[in-house]
Amino acid sequence: EAAAVRAQGEAVRRLKQDKADPDEIAKEVAKLLEMKAQLGGDEGKPKFVLKTPKGTRDYGPKQMAIRERVFNAIISCFKRHGAEVIDTPVFELKETLTGKYGEDSKLIYDLKDQGGELLSLRYDLTVPFARYLAMNKITNIKRYHIAKVYRRDNPAMTRGRYREFYQCDFDIAGQFDPMIPDAECLKIVHEILSDLQLGDFVVKVNDRRILDGMFAVCGVPDSKFRTICSSVDKLDKVPWEEVRSEMVGEKGLSPEAADRIGEYVQLHGGLDLIEQLLQDPKLSQNKLAKEGLGDMKLLFEYLTLFGITGKISFDLSLARGLDYYTGVIFEAVLLQQENEHVEELVGVGSVAGGGRYDGLVGMFDPKGRKVPCVGVSIGIERIFSILEQRLEASEEKIRTTETQVLVASAQKKLLEERLKLISELWDAGIKAEMLYKKNPKLLNQLQYCEDTGIPLVAIVGEQELKDGVVKLRIVATREEVNIRRESLVEEIRTRTSQ
Repeated sequence: EAAAVRAQGEAVRRLKQDKADPDEIAKEVAKLLEMKAQLGGDEGKPKFVLKTPKGTRDYGPKQMAIRERVFNAIISCFKRHGAEVIDTPVFELKETLTGKYGEDSKLIYDLKDQGGELLSLRYDLTVPFARYLAMNKITNIKRYHIAKVYRRDNPAMTRGRYREFYQCDFDIAGQFDPMIPDAECLKIVHEILSDLQLGDFVVKVNDRRILDGMFAVCGVPDSKFRTICSSVDKLDKVPWEEVRSEMVGEKGLSPEAADRIGEYVQLHGGLDLIEQLLQDPKLSQNKLAKEGLGDMKLLFEYLTLFGITGKISFDLSLARGLDYYTGVIFEAVLLQQENEHVEELVGVGSVAGGGRYDGLVGMFDPKGRKVPCVGVSIGIERIFSILEQRLEASEEKIRTTETQVLVASAQKKLLEERLKLISELWDAGIKAEMLYKKNPKLLNQLQYCEDTGIPLVAIVGEQELKDGVVKLRIVATREEVNIRRESLVEEIRTRTSQ
């Protein structure tokens, strides 16, 4: 860089000697100044680019406050259903993740070899869970796991798609009677989405066996099942015509087979549709599809008992891209009215998904012992970006601390008394703050409470100290009451318990 600057300087000198046009000189000087700016200031400090890596973001106190609310709702639901919690390393051996994600494998982050093990960042929480079960010979567990995962995707950050993001997973592993745990997973999705009040939603349900059976009777060769599957999965985003031309044009499927698939994948409904397909002359001849439809019927009977079928749709176009699903698959989509005049509901994207994966643990087990599993993943980032946008629009003030009381004084020379009182409060488990000044003005202390939403002020003054009381001020109403020092903790608890 220095050499380049010298060369540029030479050019300027030559231009001057040649009695060059002042415009030319000005241009060269401008170039020089630009280069100097790029090299950094006079202090010789390198100029840093201050940004987060592509596809990642920071979460400030406001965002974290919303995020914690969402996590708490989700965790309390998981706990309500009796789940234990586990955690696994953020990176796994590369071979643990290889071959588990089908076409998505190209999105895995591989780490540089730094000590003899080839490692990759985890891509989801399901494969590490299966590895954990196989490694510890666990055949039966109901667990949740909330952690960050990594995908080298092209991020669409406005829609909550990142390269580093949280997943919230709940899974039931073990040999149980058909469809009981599967129904519970759907109930959990229903509870969480209702609790978070994100608006109307629908949970689409299908079964890998119904899909595979359907492909078979439509004349799709075995070798093309998975790639045709990923085409079908795009039906929620693009019209059938586009999906059909991809199947025929790019994936080499016969037009007849594509048209037969088209007749099925545009169907959705409930128990009535399941009954109708069980009577379908082609599908009912296929062993896989028949099994899948039988289980789907059972599932809908349980969902009826849970009282949630109003939000569930049996949808033959749902395919979910991942390779490891073996049975029921589902995906929850938020619905949004495009505008007031149009009654039609439009999906704004998937906020939860999951399904049954009975073969995954067996892939890790040296003896190939299978542990049937079914699970659900809540799309926390998508939910979070919706709530965040909503909050910005509403201009509601959000508290970023949980402080119950500010310890304040109205006169000077009371720092020691404030420190004594705040220490008593902290020791009693009260969330308390004070201003870090010897003699703060009362007005500033009250203003601080207004700004941060602290509901109470405990004021110590000489008279109060003599009388053994503390003046408690209620910030919202400006009312003040004298409370005996020994009952202060109880009073603060009562007044902030709602």
